[in-house]
Amino acid sequence: MGRLDGRTALVLGGGHSPGGPAGVTGIGFACATTFAAHGARVVVVDRDADAAERTVDAVHEAGGRARAVVADVTVAEDVDRAVACTVEAFGGIDVVHNNVGSARLGGIEDLTLDQWRAAVSVNLDSVFLSARATLPHLVRRRGCIVTVSSTASIRWTGYPYPGYAAAKAAVNQLTRSLAVEYAGRVRVNAVLAGLIDTPLVYRQLAGADDPADVRARRDALSPTGAMGTAYDVAHAALFLASDEAAYVTGALLPVDGGLHARAV
Repeated sequence: MGRLDGRTALVLGGGHSPGGPAGVTGIGFACATTFAAHGARVVVVDRDADAAERTVDAVHEAGGRARAVVADVTVAEDVDRAVACTVEAFGGIDVVHNNVGSARLGGIEDLTLDQWRAAVSVNLDSVFLSARATLPHLVRRRGCIVTVSSTASIRWTGYPYPGYAAAKAAVNQLTRSLAVEYAGRVRVNAVLAGLIDTPLVYRQLAGADDPADVRARRDALSPTGAMGTAYDVAHAALFLASDEAAYVTGALLPVDGGLHARAV
């Protein structure tokens, strides 16, 4: 415990939204509560006020410190306001965690241009806007950025969502580019999340299918025979945000049960 004592973490997309089987949580919620459990003051940003407050309530119930900011991270002015609120509340920023993402099923011939651009906006523009707004603050504290990318950015995962895959691949290269440009001042890493059991799966990928069937199919796609949990990603993010990763930057860390290494 205490791996982030005295630090401030800005978690973009950290709200807790219901959905899916009982006990299933989102990655943003898991990361926010894990950071708080290790001593960080957490600012939870979400466009859904109720979702953000649910995460803040969970942090408070566990004895941590947190506050909510309602913002759309694809809107520059909203991101700037969220950063300003964080600095005003806690004096600076040490950790930025980008967790906003959205996947829309459909092959390349099925997507409209607007749908393609929406995928890029949510998955890539949000990371750009976050980095642009927070890097000046992170430089002052030699802080870090941890972004949730996806195994879909480097291989086929069984789902046709080319806009999502392409945007996440761009997130990977943005991560590496910033890591080298800011080396020695700010660490920049990404977690490549694989088949993770989150509410988003049941809202965006399940359609009208029974949740038990969705879970069984996704479990079967994993080399381990089971999906990971949001806390598997959160523990990796905690490592990358902590001093234990002081010499780690530009890394794309797969958290996918070996999916990235499988040939078929």
